[in-house]
Amino acid sequence: MKVMVGGTFDPLHDGHKQLLARSFELAGLSGVVVIGLTTDRFARSKSHPVRSFTEREESLVRFINDRGYLTPWHIEPLSDKYGSALDTDFDALVVSEETLPVASEINRLRRERGLRKVDIHQITCVLAEDGRWISSTRIYRGEIDEHGHLMGEKA
Repeated sequence: MKVMVGGTFDPLHDGHKQLLARSFELAGLSGVVVIGLTTDRFARSKSHPVRSFTEREESLVRFINDRGYLTPWHIEPLSDKYGSALDTDFDALVVSEETLPVASEINRLRRERGLRKVDIHQITCVLAEDGRWISSTRIYRGEIDEHGHLMGEKA
């Protein structure tokens, strides 16, 4: 099974790790995982600073290698919210609750282009200690760390 997943992945937190783990699980050993990583230009639209594409790519590679995934995979630049998902033949898209609307839009646009819809696999967002979603924005604000532990006075 060919599985696609995308994001900025900065910093790479437990929610991202769950998203990636599910992607590799779905693909299986005979599949492939395509990871769309936002380009520096596209990532500038974020409300917080973002490390360079190269640094984020290195972080992803390190995580994947540390986990020992045997499924073939590759990273491709993501210059908009769709990436190659509108033109590529693939089977499944793995998204979070937050990005589910984009996945639905991808399927709508694929149908308009005469392509088959893909399966959408939504993971549940990982919660921090305070019961709210772990997010890069919250990490950059200093509210939580990448594992969802409260920081500063709240800890």
